[in-house]
Amino acid sequence: MIALSLAEIAEVVGGQTHDIPDPSVQVTGPVVRDSREAVPGSLFVAFAGERVDGHDFAAGVVEAGAVAVLGTRPVGVPAIVVDDVQTALGALARHVVRRLGATLVGLTGSAGKTSTKDLIAQVLRRKAPTVFTPGSLNNEIGLPLTALSATEETRFLVLEMGARGIGHIRYLTELTPPRIGLVLNVGSAHIGEFGGREQIAQAKGELVEALPAEADGGTAILNADDPYVRAMASRTKAKVIFFGESGEADVRAENVRLTDTGQPAFRLHTPSGASDVTMRLYGEHHVSNALAAAAVAHELGMSADEIAVALSEAGSLSHWRMEVTERPDGVTVVNDAYNANPESMKAALRALAAMGKGRRTWAVLGKMAELGDEALAEHDAVGRLAVRLNVSKLVAVGGREAAWLQLGAYNEGSWGEESVHVSDAQAAVDLLRSELRPGDVVLVKASRSVGLESVAQALLETGAEGEVSAR
Repeated sequence: MIALSLAEIAEVVGGQTHDIPDPSVQVTGPVVRDSREAVPGSLFVAFAGERVDGHDFAAGVVEAGAVAVLGTRPVGVPAIVVDDVQTALGALARHVVRRLGATLVGLTGSAGKTSTKDLIAQVLRRKAPTVFTPGSLNNEIGLPLTALSATEETRFLVLEMGARGIGHIRYLTELTPPRIGLVLNVGSAHIGEFGGREQIAQAKGELVEALPAEADGGTAILNADDPYVRAMASRTKAKVIFFGESGEADVRAENVRLTDTGQPAFRLHTPSGASDVTMRLYGEHHVSNALAAAAVAHELGMSADEIAVALSEAGSLSHWRMEVTERPDGVTVVNDAYNANPESMKAALRALAAMGKGRRTWAVLGKMAELGDEALAEHDAVGRLAVRLNVSKLVAVGGREAAWLQLGAYNEGSWGEESVHVSDAQAAVDLLRSELRPGDVVLVKASRSVGLESVAQALLETGAEGEVSAR
């Protein structure tokens, strides 16, 4: 964080100082909420959760070098006491962002947020120091913590913004007002909570509504291939840049194809020129993500050649998102188990089919959460797609939703042993242990709550003779 005195922090957050002998002492390190991350010069934010109360760790963080604690009660060590820690954290982030002078890029969408954010960061940091959301910390706590990790040298701040309801993104934009707003897509993720795509579009569009007018530098970057996102152009006074494969897009891809290893390649066109891209990431869905990143980079002054080189060299920065690992025996494990929705599930299956040409392919799939009344139809559709893509074997893991996956495959024509329904992750591991052969490709994907990353991890723990070992 940029250096601030405890007195200034207390004023910004409307708090009272306790046990602080010298309010002019500055916070020069990070703002942290995990006591294990406390380092000299840091500020520890004490949240009181259902199981753990951060205030109980106050003495330990100060001993580790933290300058003070931000909490809701005195703790016997230097502290700034406020009524609500989350509100105070947001106020501090807003204050720091105003002081920074960095360009803020906010992005949202139903699918691909984290992958796209990682791409944008890898492209922009070739131009200037860039801070970006780690992992998927895109809520009212993770976003301000990310903003507070910026320093005086930071020129670009890339912030992923998530939403589970109307008003959530509006709140996040009030904490960290973006100059550039990117909306990727409106899909089925959380449709059970929102009630429909129209409501999801309403929530995601709050980002472009918050942007400055074009005369003040505001830019909305919108997916021309998604009608819900394209319609958001009418909801902003900012300049609008469209990206996509549509011929009308300002930043677009032509000659899109997948390499023999399932990696996308295309000709990138921007208003400043064109250049070829071959990505290290897997799956055609990354083309749209790359175009979104290219649109942001173009707006910030990078040439088509610079963008293409950066996109071609960019890798995956976040765990369990199309992580591809080859075992010594030639089995390829694709761990995409961080989360799942209908759009990302279908994209992952298509990537599996491309990667597995001439090889046996396995789709180990589980529940897609928060789909509401759409759950049956969406799981059925994924099971059917696995058959249409000629996936060698579908392993549906879990309860009712997994049964729907397997039923969809069966109704599409997957009979015999081409699809199977197993009860849990261990049962999936046992099945794979007995049936995998060298050269097979295995995709593992489900919503985060299912925990299927344990299957991928078990597959990568091989014994001396190459057998899979499970724990």
